[in-house]
Amino acid sequence: MKVNRCSRRKILNPCSLEMHNYQIDTYIGCEHFCHYCYALNKAETNWGKEIFIHENFVERLTEEISSLDSEDIYMGMNSDPYQPSERIFKQTRKALEVFAKRGFSASVLTKSGLVTRDIDLFAKMPGSSVGFSIAFQDERTRQLFEKNAPSNKERIEALKRLKSAGIPTYTLICPVMPFITDIESVIELVAPYSDTIWVYKLHMESENDKNWLNVKSILDRHFPELTEQYQKIAFSKNHPYWKEIRHKLEEIKSKKCLNLKIEL
Repeated sequence: MKVNRCSRRKILNPCSLEMHNYQIDTYIGCEHFCHYCYALNKAETNWGKEIFIHENFVERLTEEISSLDSEDIYMGMNSDPYQPSERIFKQTRKALEVFAKRGFSASVLTKSGLVTRDIDLFAKMPGSSVGFSIAFQDERTRQLFEKNAPSNKERIEALKRLKSAGIPTYTLICPVMPFITDIESVIELVAPYSDTIWVYKLHMESENDKNWLNVKSILDRHFPELTEQYQKIAFSKNHPYWKEIRHKLEEIKSKKCLNLKIEL
């Protein structure tokens, strides 16, 4: 993997999530290279070969947050903050150190157990939380769509450690892949270790987008009987499939008294 310096740009950026004003990507590009990822559609590099890091990262981030009151910063919007290069460059840990020193907190989304390395910093930042995205209930299927990402087992073990350390945890069941993701099985897997579970559907913008072409290629090879119906569902916000799933999840939420956020 080539790691190069990116062109100079803002590190702190507006966040589209309801509960956050700002987000940062400690890396530009993502070695996990999940084939369904929406960020692939605006990728600056071939994620299988190259990612970028920010130059003078600590100094610039410190300057960019200097005018802000303490708040919660989201990490993990367009790339995984704990992808493999983090073991070497520690950009994410450096960001957390800046936040802790300035009284900020962080909400982190990852697929990597490396996040447990930084439990000491999360513990110093009240209001921080750590979440994992999980879309598949079995390893064979998971590897078809995200073979470079850590296993579900690694993610669950990390959730356990974070929960035991008193760090608020959450899981994103995302994206829900029609007829492939067994949502109920994933909920059973993560519920004991997740304070909140969010469920997001697969959403594709265009049939020409990189992520849809990736997914379609996998479907054609491994689930050819699903491709046509899957495509209709993926590009329809109001398809009956989503209504059925919502109804089922509402029943599970009520029956098991879960903090389940249904975004379908």
